[in-house]
Amino acid sequence: MRPFHLLSLALALALPLAAGAQQITVSAAASLTDAFKEIGPRFEAARPGAVVRFNFAASGVLLQQIVQGAPVDVFASADQETMNRGAEQKAIDVATRKDFVTNSLVLIEPAKEGVGVKTLQDLGGASVKKIAIGKVATVPVGRYTRQVLDSAKLWTTLEPKFVQADSVRQVLDYVSRGEVEAGFVYRTDAAVAGDKVKIAFTPTGHAPVTYPIAVVSESKQKALAGDFIAFLSTPAAQEVLARYGFGKP
Repeated sequence: MRPFHLLSLALALALPLAAGAQQITVSAAASLTDAFKEIGPRFEAARPGAVVRFNFAASGVLLQQIVQGAPVDVFASADQETMNRGAEQKAIDVATRKDFVTNSLVLIEPAKEGVGVKTLQDLGGASVKKIAIGKVATVPVGRYTRQVLDSAKLWTTLEPKFVQADSVRQVLDYVSRGEVEAGFVYRTDAAVAGDKVKIAFTPTGHAPVTYPIAVVSESKQKALAGDFIAFLSTPAAQEVLARYGFGKP
């Protein structure tokens, strides 16, 4: 990431605080956007004087920002591999790492004028011209997708049809706008899209979709960051996560 991108992130997060307030910044996987935006105010209500701000993007992009010095206190990833890299690069406090939700991978198509995909093999048919997938290098849903298609020995066959997306939410956008015939997202994302998309089926052949979270090593608010992670286990937060379709680890 270029320096000015990090500077832009720092400036966006450095908004004025009320006197005596403590702020934490939570960098979270794009699929957590809606749930975390609802959890944030609940956390602040439970901790008067606390302010939580969010930065949502693909997990790999978020880790790159953290490693390059972005002012982040909590990191929530949509896969174990990205968090493992964070641990290897000493970007997270491994003692605070925990799995806090699960999800599932689904194949979706536009709700209107969908081609009626029923199986992975159907993706090779002439009616499916474009398939949206997350970028394997930085987007966890892309890695889960590759595992599924490798298991079915379809990756190489379908590769010419792939439309690469920068996050799972971009995959969702491509499908909901009808720009592609199919896409791989999490079940929670499909639910957020409402009647714009429909789930064709739930593929198998990939690692369990578990989300780890941890305090960032360079956090200047480690106690409050730890409190946010602990808050995710409370009934108030669990109700929100469950309502958005996330499961318990």
